[in-house]
Amino acid sequence: MATTMSTKTTRTTTVVTERSTGPGITKVKKVTQVTKVTSGEEGEQVRRKPSVIQQTLNVVTRSSEIPPGESIPEFDEKPNSATVQEGKEAIFKVKVTGSPKPTVTWKRGSGKPIKEGAKVFFDSITKDNVLKLDNITPDDEDAYKCIASNTHGDCIYTISLTVTESQDKQLNFRTMLKKRSAPAPKEEKKVPDEKEMWEILLKADKKDYEKICFEYGFTDFRGMLKRLKEMKKKVETEAVKVLKPLEDQEGKVDSTVTFETVMELKDPNTKMQWLKNGEPIRTQFSLGKFEIKQMGTKFMLSVKNLTQKDAGQYTLVVGDKKFNVQLNVRDDPLKFAVDLKPIKVVERQTGTFECRFTKKVPAVMWKFQGVEVKRDDKHDITVSEDGLTHTLKIKDVRPCDIGQYSISTGDQTSSSELHIDRLPIQFTSALKNVHVKEKGKARLECELSAKDVRIMWLKNGKEITRSPKYNMMREGRRVELTIDDAELDDCGEYTVVAMQDSDERQYTSSSTLTVQDRFATVKSGMSDAHPQTGQPAEFCVVLNDEKVDGVWLKDGKEITDSKAIQIVKQGAVHKLIINKVSDENEGKYTFRAKGAESEAILSIADPPTIDPDVLAVLAKDPITVKAGHTATIKIPFKGKPIPKVTWFKDGIEVFEDDRTEIEKSPTQTVLVLKHCVREDSGNITLKLKSDSGSTSANLQLNVIDKPKPPQGKLEFLEHTGKCIAMKWKAPRDNGGKQVTSFIIERKLVGKKSWIKVGEVDGNTTTFSTNKVEEGKAYQYRIRAVNTEGVSDPLDSEDVFAGDPIEAPGMPSQPQVTDVTKEAITITWTPPVQDGGAPVMGYIVERRKKGSNHWVPATKEPIQDNKFTADGLMEDVEYEFRVTAVNRAGVGQPSTASNSVVAKDPIRAPGMVKDIKVTDSTHSSISLAWDKPEVGDEPQGYILEMRAEDAKEWTKCSKIPITSTNYTVGGLQERGKYFFRIRAVNEGGVGEPTELNKGIYAMPPPASPRFLDARMPSSMVVRAGSALCINVGFSGSPSPSVIWLRDGTPTKGRETITKGPNMSQFLIPSAHRSDSGTYKIMLKNDYGEKFHDIRIRVADFPRPPTNLHLVEEVPNTVTLSWDHTPDNIEDGRVHYVIMKRDASTATWFTVTERVFGNKYTVTGLLPGRKYFFRVIARNDIGDSEPLDYKEPWLLARDKERFSLQIKQYKEKDWTHAPEFITPLKDHIIHRGYDCTMSCAITGNPRPHITWYKGKVLISENLKYWYTSSNGVCTLTIPSTEMKDADEYTIVAENSLGKVKSSCTLTMQEKGVTIIQNSVGENPRRSKHIM
Repeated sequence: MATTMSTKTTRTTTVVTERSTGPGITKVKKVTQVTKVTSGEEGEQVRRKPSVIQQTLNVVTRSSEIPPGESIPEFDEKPNSATVQEGKEAIFKVKVTGSPKPTVTWKRGSGKPIKEGAKVFFDSITKDNVLKLDNITPDDEDAYKCIASNTHGDCIYTISLTVTESQDKQLNFRTMLKKRSAPAPKEEKKVPDEKEMWEILLKADKKDYEKICFEYGFTDFRGMLKRLKEMKKKVETEAVKVLKPLEDQEGKVDSTVTFETVMELKDPNTKMQWLKNGEPIRTQFSLGKFEIKQMGTKFMLSVKNLTQKDAGQYTLVVGDKKFNVQLNVRDDPLKFAVDLKPIKVVERQTGTFECRFTKKVPAVMWKFQGVEVKRDDKHDITVSEDGLTHTLKIKDVRPCDIGQYSISTGDQTSSSELHIDRLPIQFTSALKNVHVKEKGKARLECELSAKDVRIMWLKNGKEITRSPKYNMMREGRRVELTIDDAELDDCGEYTVVAMQDSDERQYTSSSTLTVQDRFATVKSGMSDAHPQTGQPAEFCVVLNDEKVDGVWLKDGKEITDSKAIQIVKQGAVHKLIINKVSDENEGKYTFRAKGAESEAILSIADPPTIDPDVLAVLAKDPITVKAGHTATIKIPFKGKPIPKVTWFKDGIEVFEDDRTEIEKSPTQTVLVLKHCVREDSGNITLKLKSDSGSTSANLQLNVIDKPKPPQGKLEFLEHTGKCIAMKWKAPRDNGGKQVTSFIIERKLVGKKSWIKVGEVDGNTTTFSTNKVEEGKAYQYRIRAVNTEGVSDPLDSEDVFAGDPIEAPGMPSQPQVTDVTKEAITITWTPPVQDGGAPVMGYIVERRKKGSNHWVPATKEPIQDNKFTADGLMEDVEYEFRVTAVNRAGVGQPSTASNSVVAKDPIRAPGMVKDIKVTDSTHSSISLAWDKPEVGDEPQGYILEMRAEDAKEWTKCSKIPITSTNYTVGGLQERGKYFFRIRAVNEGGVGEPTELNKGIYAMPPPASPRFLDARMPSSMVVRAGSALCINVGFSGSPSPSVIWLRDGTPTKGRETITKGPNMSQFLIPSAHRSDSGTYKIMLKNDYGEKFHDIRIRVADFPRPPTNLHLVEEVPNTVTLSWDHTPDNIEDGRVHYVIMKRDASTATWFTVTERVFGNKYTVTGLLPGRKYFFRVIARNDIGDSEPLDYKEPWLLARDKERFSLQIKQYKEKDWTHAPEFITPLKDHIIHRGYDCTMSCAITGNPRPHITWYKGKVLISENLKYWYTSSNGVCTLTIPSTEMKDADEYTIVAENSLGKVKSSCTLTMQEKGVTIIQNSVGENPRRSKHIM
């Protein structure tokens, strides 16, 4: 009896999203649970553990501030949970970005280690981090975590692996169940009907269809397959579930519309395609017209910059299903959507007029007071990217810019006024208090920040005008009031008042003038006096007041009038006269009067002098010193103050050094010269100088030494074979002593010893001698003699006695004319110089190569210029040289001949074999060849080449090539060259062998390839910065380079640079419209290569527009706004909602990461006014805020009133309280308001009680709570850390009681405080920010 199995499958899907408003934690969690239950006929159940498909994203940040250019890790491409059959392999791939570069690790959620043999690696081509598990078993079923970490945080993505049984095991399981059944008598199998057969086949593998049909005796196999295929299509059709259908759209010209649908696909890989009027939409060729997006189960098609051509039917094809919608485009008449509005601008700031049209206009005209305004340094005219908003900016606004501005296009005109708020006048330098003496001049001055102002002066609050007494001056921004001959009644407070046009305010600065009584002052003070001894001295002081007397002091003691000192007063002039100055009169003199004092110093100044007797002695006789001795010169002097002492020699100042010392004292100076030399002789001068005068002393120093050598060149008057006569000049310096004689010496040239040949007296400067040999060369020298010694010699040049005879010169290099194994014949030419005598013969010498020993080839000199050397050894290499001989002797030998081997002559080599090309580049060609097979062994090769357009052959190397290969360089790229080669040896040059065709200078053919194997596949560029892509490549011939953007050639603002092995794509300033997929294609005759790079250009988002507020639910405000224009271009844009109590200046963040354009703010306090703002945010930063200009007032609950109406019977609606919406946990930063809300229903109306922990807080004034229309709200204003706890609301009426609790978590600077229940201590945990 067959056993029938039934299978029941239950699938539960739960999606949980958790976001923390505090920094450091973000969670996104998706969980899918599948439970399979299989039961047998007898009620036995085989139950398998539920398999949970889980996808969770956790982000933990460590840094409170992330430096610019760095970021926490992010998953660009996330892994997906997988269901894998047992025995198969599972592969998880993920792409991670972040700076610094994150490290990626994999872990199991259960804590178990990942199975052995698992492969974890980084794919350098796709830039994926991969976890590969082979041969999956049920033990591998688990949650797997991918952890991306860097210094700023961790990003953890959790996915699940579900393992299903293999087909074989399922069959075995069926067999096992059959075996467990009670034995039954054999019966014929029941043939299932068609419906049961279809169910069996739908669950089986395709390869088992025929086997199953045969097993159950089903014969119509082909018909069954056809029907089965139709049933599968029906199942597949039901696999597409539409949650939100497509809707027809209508849009304005130049606007953007988006078709949206929400659907669940059983197979996420189902093919989808958008059509327009039946034609497929290709976004890569639409130039940004169409954009297709998918966000989870939401599928969108955006049509941008609408035109009438875009209207029509659009179709979404999902598998075999089609969904049609209609797009209508309307063209509204042109009008102002937003008119110009009056503006008031602070002076020197920028004023901005802005208006918006309902559609794009080709041109507009801005006017000021009826005159057209054009773009210049003063005015900036811009148009938004959508072409609807027009802006005029007036820079550096001045009063002359006040007036009416208008914008017009066609018959549409809008105008408005510009008003100015003048900058307040600043006193960059305010008035300062002034103190002057009576009859003095008082000056009050200040400096303003502006020039075009009006000035008024006040004294003690009353205006003063220009008069002889008051002089008012104004120069630029500087203002001055001068009072001449100030009187005591001029004291008071003076104020300067500044005013300007278009400004009713007055700007003032005040100061006080004080006039003091007059005291005497020194009009002309004393000067220091420096008289000579015995001369008179006078001090004089002039005061500004004749009536003021004074007293004279010397060194602090008062001086009285006497015969030696006179005190004189003549009006305002006071004098002190000293008749004869002496040493006792030196000192400090002081004159003191009322309010005046003057001081001076008297010091005697006698000029320096030297005793005349000393000067006479120095001038009479010179000071004589022998060379090497010390000369000491001492000179006494007088003078006060001590004079400056300076020594000179021949007019040049003498300074101290190793040989010179200068000693100084108040009465004398000493000059010491050590180790005197002859050059120290000369005129010595001493100069004494002070402020009082100067004097000097001269003397002569004579240092005696041996004489200098005789002067000039030794001149020969006669040099014959019998006599040599000469003359010279006396020494330039005789050493300070008269020359007594001259000594004459000579030597033979080439000898070292000198012989004295004569001596003459000091007045004779000539000498002759006949003791010479004809033809000999001599050298003479002369020495001068005085009483101190003998001078250095004056040497002569070589001189011959008569005509000179020299050895002959060097013959030419011997040349080999004939070689055999027994003899070698050489020839040479006579020397050019015979030395003055005929050549008598030649000496021939030979040596073995490498030896330094020369062997004569003959016993006697030979007369001929040719010689045959015999008796040689075969195969020995010899060298020869020749020396000429004349009457003077043997000359210089010739240079050695070329080495030659004693052997019979060598045959020239034959033709080179098999010349071929081994390699080539753009500038070189490499060749190789084989040695010739005939002739003697070659010693080298001569390689020649000829360009295609040349007729002459040129050698490739200066010397023969010794190897059988050679590389010819320096060639012209892609030039064609011909080559031939010849072998060479001592026997001659062989016949040439030529390549059969020309060779091009270029590398061997190769297909293109990229040099960088790790080229990026995506880039993010900030708008306004340069987009630069550098690519290196190779290929022969050099490939052509084509840059494509979204499948079409780039034609824009880019600059493309092409080199032999590189290409650069550069856009100096990238725009958002430059985003796309860029492809570089390399192509030559041997292949092609391409690489794609996804470029995303991002910028700070533009702000949202049109913020509207409405209070739909009491104590809540719903905000709605128009999306930022960047919402479509940048999918990462979201919004931040902020609020501000009108009584404070601090903005608080209500929520972040709002992706829609509507949000409801709760937790607002009745009776208070609030301001609201919306900010757009993306990866780059925040937009300008969109503020609601007016505060929003939340009305308090109205008082209840009773109404008596006629009673009537009604249905009993009473029921116990219950929570429609319970309380939720809250995480709040310290200092922010916390609002907890829940919804309750119940009849009678429940009584509400609030608890913190177990403490009743309903009556606590700190907490604000309301209950309206079933919504209960508790507000904790300005939360503190101690507010962290569990909060409970209890609702109770006569029919029952319910309660709901939540936990309040406080955060401050990375510290989170949580209290779960009453009685537990708060637990603190550190989160790394």
